[in-house]
Amino acid sequence: MTKEDKRIYTMSKEKPSTAVLKMGMPLVCGMFIMVLYNLVDTYFIGLTRDNYQLAAVNLAYPVMMVMIAIANMIGTGSSSYIARCLGAGEHEKAEKTLTMGFLLSVINSLLVSVIGFAGMSFIIRLLGAKENTYAYTEQYVTVLLIGSIFTMGSYTMGAFLRGEGSVKYSMVGMLVGTVANIILDPFFIFVLDMQIKGAAIATVIGNAFGTIVSLIFYISGKTLLKPSLKYLKPDISIIGEIYFVGLPASLETLLTSAAYVVNNNLAVRYGELMVAATGISQKVLSLGTYIYQGMASGVQPIMGYNYGASDYRRMRDILKSGVLIVTGIELIIMCMYGLLAPVFIAVFTKSPEVINIGAGVLRRQMFILPFVGTVSMCRMSFQAMGKPFHAFAITLVRQLILYIPMLLLFNSLFGFWGMLWAQPFTELSMMVVSLAFIVEIIKGEEKKKSTQ
Repeated sequence: MTKEDKRIYTMSKEKPSTAVLKMGMPLVCGMFIMVLYNLVDTYFIGLTRDNYQLAAVNLAYPVMMVMIAIANMIGTGSSSYIARCLGAGEHEKAEKTLTMGFLLSVINSLLVSVIGFAGMSFIIRLLGAKENTYAYTEQYVTVLLIGSIFTMGSYTMGAFLRGEGSVKYSMVGMLVGTVANIILDPFFIFVLDMQIKGAAIATVIGNAFGTIVSLIFYISGKTLLKPSLKYLKPDISIIGEIYFVGLPASLETLLTSAAYVVNNNLAVRYGELMVAATGISQKVLSLGTYIYQGMASGVQPIMGYNYGASDYRRMRDILKSGVLIVTGIELIIMCMYGLLAPVFIAVFTKSPEVINIGAGVLRRQMFILPFVGTVSMCRMSFQAMGKPFHAFAITLVRQLILYIPMLLLFNSLFGFWGMLWAQPFTELSMMVVSLAFIVEIIKGEEKKKSTQ
C-alpha cells in the first residue's frame, strides 16, 4: 500500500478508535512540543528569580494567541477545504487551496507586524502591564512582532500538512522548532544576558526552524499535495472557502485571547505575584489542554474527508470514539494535577508564595479537563464539515455569554479564588450543549441525503 493509500485508508476505512488514535496521538505529541515553547520560556525566566519578568511572559502571551488566531484563520480554513476536496476526489483543487494558503499566510503575517508596531503602547497597556512589568512586556512583544512570519508560518504549515493526513510530518516540524528553542533559550537569556528579550528571540528562531523543516517536506516531494506557481493566481472561490471556515475559527481564538486578557486584568488587582502564579498554573494546565486539542485536530481531517464522501455513519462513530478516548485521558491528567500541583508549580519558581498560590489555582482550574475535550471535538468537527458558524456559535456562547460574565460575577462575589470556578462551570455547561448540537446536525445531514 502506498503512502497515499495509507493516508486515505486511515481517514476512510480504518476502525474508528484506531483512526482517532493514529491521527490524534502524533498531534498530541506535537501539541506537547508546542507546550514546551511556552513552558521553556517560563522555566528559564523563572531561573532569573525575577517575578516581574515571569509575570511579563504571562502578560505578553495573548499577543502570541492573536498571532495564532490569525494563522489559524488560514490554517484551519485551508486544511478543512483540503480534506473535503480529497474526500470528494478533487486533487487539483486541493493543491490550489494549499497554494492559496501559502500566499495568504505570508500576507497576513506582514500585516500583523505593521499593525502591531503602530499600536505598540496601546497593546502593552491593554495587556495589563504596570510600572514594574511594562518594559519587560514590551521587549517580549517587540521580538514576537519582528518574527511573526515564522511564528505564524510554522503554525499554518503544520495545519496544511494535517489537512492532507501527513500528521507525522507536521509533528517533525514542531519537534525541530522546540528543540532549537530549548537549546537557544539559556544561551540568549544567560550567556548573552538578554533575559526576557533573549527568551523571545529563541522562540522566534525555533519557529523559523520549524517553518524551514515543513518547507523541506514540500520541496522534497514527500507530501501528498504540492504548492505550485501555476496555482498562484488568486482564485476567489477558493479564497472564499478558506475565509468562510477560517474567519470564524480565528474569531474563536481571538475571543479566547480576550477572555485571557480579562482574567489577567482581574488577577493583577490582587498583585503581580498573583499574575505570575496564575500564569504558571495556566502553562502547567496547558499540558492537559493540548492533549484534547491534539486529538480534536487529528479528528478534523477524518471528519472533513467523510463529510466530503457523505459517510455520516462513520462520522458519528469517529466522534463517539474521539469523545470517549479524550475524556478518559483527561480524567487521568486531572488526578495527577490534584495530587502533584505544588510539584508542578515548583518546577518554574522557587518562591514559596508563588508555589502556594499557583498550586491553589491549578487545583481549581483542573476541573475543566473532563469537559473541555468534548467541546473542542465538536467545534473542530463543525469546522471540518465546512460549517464555521456552527463552530463559532459554540465559542460565542462559551466565552461571551457564559465565561466572561461568570468570571466578572464570581470575582465580584467571591474574589480571586471564587473567579477561578467560572471556567469549570462554563465547560460543564458547554459539553452538554455542544454534544447535543453536533449529533442533531449530523442526523439532519443524513436525513437530507436519504431524501435525495
